[in-house]
Amino acid sequence: MNLVSIGEFSRLSRLSPKALRLYDELGLLVPARVDAETGYRWYAATQLDHARLVAALRRAGVPLARIKDILALDPASAAEEIRARWADAEAEHAARRVLVGRLVDRLQGKKSAMYEVTVREIPRRRMLSRVGRVHQDELESLTRELFIHRLRRGGVPRAEGIAGAPFTIYHGEVSGDSDGPVEWCWPVPEDRAAEIAAGFPDLTLRTEPAHQEAFVRQETPGRWAAATQVEVAVGALFAWAAEQKRHPSGGVRGVLVPATGTPGTGPYVEFALPLS
Repeated sequence: MNLVSIGEFSRLSRLSPKALRLYDELGLLVPARVDAETGYRWYAATQLDHARLVAALRRAGVPLARIKDILALDPASAAEEIRARWADAEAEHAARRVLVGRLVDRLQGKKSAMYEVTVREIPRRRMLSRVGRVHQDELESLTRELFIHRLRRGGVPRAEGIAGAPFTIYHGEVSGDSDGPVEWCWPVPEDRAAEIAAGFPDLTLRTEPAHQEAFVRQETPGRWAAATQVEVAVGALFAWAAEQKRHPSGGVRGVLVPATGTPGTGPYVEFALPLS
C-alpha cells in the first residue's frame, strides 16, 4: 500500500492537518496507519475520495455527527439522505426570509400577515405529566419514547376531542444551548384517571382548569419543516395576544392533533398559547 504523510495528504486533500486529526478522533477519516511510537499518521492515496466527500459535506453545512451516519450508508441511501437534508435547508432558508421580513416590518411599525390565529375552549382535564430538562436534539426522541412507545402502544386512553390531544409545554427556551424545562402531558378520561396513574408511578397526575387557548396550525401533517417556521408561528401567537390585549397564562404548547382520514400519516403539530 502506497502511504503518504499527514502533511502530504493534507496538501492533496486540501484539508488542514488539524482537520485531519479531528476527523480521525471522530472516526470520519481514520489513517491507514499510525506509528505506535510517535503517533504520526499515514494515509493511503485511495482515501482521497473519502476525504473530499467529508470536506464537501462540511462545506454543505452537514454537522460532523451526521456525516458519520451518512458515511455508514450505501451510496444510494447516502444520496437520498443528502437530498433530504438539502430540502430541509431550503425550507429553513425560506422560513428565515419570512422571519426577517416580519422583523423588518415590526421595526418599521408595520403589521404583517402571519399565521392565522384561532381561539378555542379547553375544558377542565386530568392528565399524566412529566417535567424534564432537554435540549432540542433530544426532544423528539424523548417525546416519541413517552407518547408513542409507553403510552399509546401501552393502550393508555386519552380524553375525548381536542382536549385529549397529547401536548408538550415549553416552560423555558429549548435549543442547542438551553434545556427548557419542558412538560409532557397526556390527558386521560376523568373517571379512570386514578386507575391509569397507578400504572405509571414515575408520572404525575394533575388537573388543569378550563381555559381558552390561541393556536396556529401547520398546513400538512407531520413535523414543521424548519425550526424558523416554528419561531415565526410562535411569534404570531404572541403578536396576536399583544394586539388583542390577551395575557398568556403559561408557556407555549406543542399539541399533537391526530390526522384523521389519512392512515400512516403523522399528527398535525399545532402551537398553542393558554390565555388568562
